[in-house]
Amino acid sequence: MRRVMGVETEYGVSAPGDPTANPMVLSGQVVTAYARAKGLHTGRGAWDYAYEQPLRDARGWELGRSFADPSQLTDIDDPTMANVVLTNGARFYVDHAHPEYSGPEVTTPRAVVTWDRAGDLIMQEAAELLNPDPARPTVALYKNNTDGKGASYGTHENYLMRRQTPFGDIVRHLMPFFVVRQLICGAGRVGIGQDSRVSGFQISQRSDFFETEVGLETTLKRPIINTRDEPHATADSYRRLHVIIGDANQCDVAGLLKVGTTSLVLALIEDRAMPADVTVANPVSTLHAISHDPTLRTLVQLRDGRRLTALELLWTYHDACAAYLSERTGDAAGADADTREVMTRWADVLTRLGHDPMSCAREIDWVAKLRLLQAYRDRDSLAWTEPRLAALDIQWSDIRPSKSVFRTLRSAGQVTELIPIEAARAAVATPPEDTRAWFRGECLRRYAANVVSASWDSLIFEVPGQSALQRIPMLEPLRGTRGHLGPLLERSPDVGTLLRELLGSGD
Repeated sequence: MRRVMGVETEYGVSAPGDPTANPMVLSGQVVTAYARAKGLHTGRGAWDYAYEQPLRDARGWELGRSFADPSQLTDIDDPTMANVVLTNGARFYVDHAHPEYSGPEVTTPRAVVTWDRAGDLIMQEAAELLNPDPARPTVALYKNNTDGKGASYGTHENYLMRRQTPFGDIVRHLMPFFVVRQLICGAGRVGIGQDSRVSGFQISQRSDFFETEVGLETTLKRPIINTRDEPHATADSYRRLHVIIGDANQCDVAGLLKVGTTSLVLALIEDRAMPADVTVANPVSTLHAISHDPTLRTLVQLRDGRRLTALELLWTYHDACAAYLSERTGDAAGADADTREVMTRWADVLTRLGHDPMSCAREIDWVAKLRLLQAYRDRDSLAWTEPRLAALDIQWSDIRPSKSVFRTLRSAGQVTELIPIEAARAAVATPPEDTRAWFRGECLRRYAANVVSASWDSLIFEVPGQSALQRIPMLEPLRGTRGHLGPLLERSPDVGTLLRELLGSGD
C-alpha cells in the first residue's frame, strides 16, 4: 500500500443573499483571510511555476499552447490570485473560480483521509474569519462537486507510479475500474444530467460531467482517464497519475477505499498481474447509467460479450487484488496493516452493498445521503422534484458545522469515523513526516520570512547577505522526511545555516 499520493479539492463558494457575487473574488477572500491570520505570504511569488508542464501528454506529445484552453494553462502566475503554501505542506489557492486545498504528499490511505479532513478544518476557519456574524454570513463554502445548475468542480487524486509502466496498460485496466468505482466512493446527488433537469437521485456527483474516455482536459470534455504527464518528481523514474474522476468524500471509510483500492489496482497494473480483460464496451455511457441507478441493477456490457453488474465487476478487481497479495505475501489481505484494512473494508462494503445497500449508510456517502433524503420523502410524500430535497443536498456539504447536515450525522455517531478529530486538527499545521512534504512544511514554519516561493518539487530561499536566490530541488518524494533531515533542521537556527549544511552534505 505504500505509494506517494494525495487529494486536492475545489470547494464550492457562494455569497448568501447575493447571487451576483464574483466567485473568483470570493475565493480570493477565503484564501487571503486565512493566510493573513496565519502570517503567511500570498500573491506573487508564493508558488514556483518554473517546472510545471501542464500540457505534456502521457501519450507521447505536448499540446501547443495556442491550441490549449485557457483553463489548461495552470503554469501561469496570476498575481491577482491568492496562492499560499501552508506549514502542513499543502497548497491553498484560487483555482479558476474556487478555493482549492491541495493536500501534501502522503504514503497511506489513512494519511490521505487525515490531511483531507485537515483541509475541511482550514476551509471552516477561513469561512469563520470572513463571517464574524454567523447570522449574516458573507461567504459560504461547500465540500461538493456541483452546484446542481450545470457547473462542476473537481476533487482530484494523484498517485506516483513507475515510469516504465506502459500508459496503454494503465488505460486498458483502469478504465473499467473507474467506471464502477463510484459505488464505493460516490457522494450522491439530487438530479440527473449536468444541469439536473431530470428528477431523481444518483450515486456520483461527477459522473454526468464526463464526456470522453481519454484526454488531457480537466474542465471541458472531461475524460475518464486524464493524460497530464506532470510528475512533480524525477521524470525518468515516476509518472504521476492525475485522476479527475472522483467525488469529494466526507465519510472516512469511502475516502479510505477510494484511494486504497485505486492504489492496489495500480500495483496490479505495474506488476502486470491483472488476470483477465474486463474492457467495458461503452465506458462513458455506462458510467452515467451506473450513477443513475442506486438500485445497483444496471448491467455493464463488456467488449467480450459478458454482462456484469457494477458490483460484480468490482468483486473481480477485489479478487484479483486478493490473489496478487496472496502470491506475494502469503495472505490474501496483505502483510501490512494499511493493506489489510483496505482489503477487509473493501470486501465488507461490497458484501453489504449486495445484500442491502442501505446497510452501508455509516460508511458510504451516497448511501448515507440517500437514506436521509428518502426519510424526508417518505415522511412528507415528496417527489424528487421537491426543491427542499435539492436544498438539503447542498446543505449536506456546507462546511459550517452549524449548517452541515453531514456534520450533524457524524456528531450524532451515525457515521463511522476513522480519523479522530484531534489527528485532523494536528494535520492542519503539521506535515506528514515520511515524504518531502515534511521539509516543505517545516521550512515554512521555521524560515517563512526567507522562503521566496515553493512548489511540490523545490523551495527557493532568500539568504541574508547573498545577492542570488537559492533553489533547493526536491525531486525525490521520499527524501526530505523527518527521519532524513530532522536532525539537520534542529541544529539550523537560521536559513543560512540550513543551506550551508544542506548543500555541504549533498542531501
